Amino acid sequence: MNLLYQAAREVSSFMQARKWKFCIIGGLAVQRWGEPRTTLDVDISLLTGFGEEEAFAVPLLECFKSRIPEALPFALRNRVLLLTTSHGKDVDVSFGALPFENEMMARATPFEFAPGVTLMTCTAEDLLIMKAFAARTRDWLDVEGIVVRQQGHLDTQYILRHLTLLCELKETPEILVKAKKLLGAG
Repeated sequence: MNLLYQAAREVSSFMQARKWKFCIIGGLAVQRWGEPRTTLDVDISLLTGFGEEEAFAVPLLECFKSRIPEALPFALRNRVLLLTTSHGKDVDVSFGALPFENEMMARATPFEFAPGVTLMTCTAEDLLIMKAFAARTRDWLDVEGIVVRQQGHLDTQYILRHLTLLCELKETPEILVKAKKLLGAG
């Protein structure tokens, strides 16, 4: 079995046992919704809220090895916990707290990546929002792949509603302009 799938399942099982709200994002989610590509790590968004991050980070650090010294202060400052699983694969756990992230967790659905490996992933729309918002070159390529692969199946209104709010917070209207163009909505 693919070691990334094993790593995702290992961390997901830990979170499910605690009834935490989370979903797979990043490259593995792109394999489900966009143009499949190679990825070297697992990205997970974990709903922690604001001010409760330590209650989630400490148990994760007790179970999984950190990739950096001073992992807890780094995680609390940067809202991401950098872990390694028992298989030696890297997992980035992002701490979510925004209304969009809460809705993303509620909308997440299971997907079978391989026999016996079913993982909760964000929806295509939520992945597109996160990728556009990150706005790196690789992310825009992923957005294009999602738009092509999901042609006619994306909820454009949902995407633009959330992306508009996020871009207002970040003061990056150019992201919204580019996303609208790729979606054929402007």
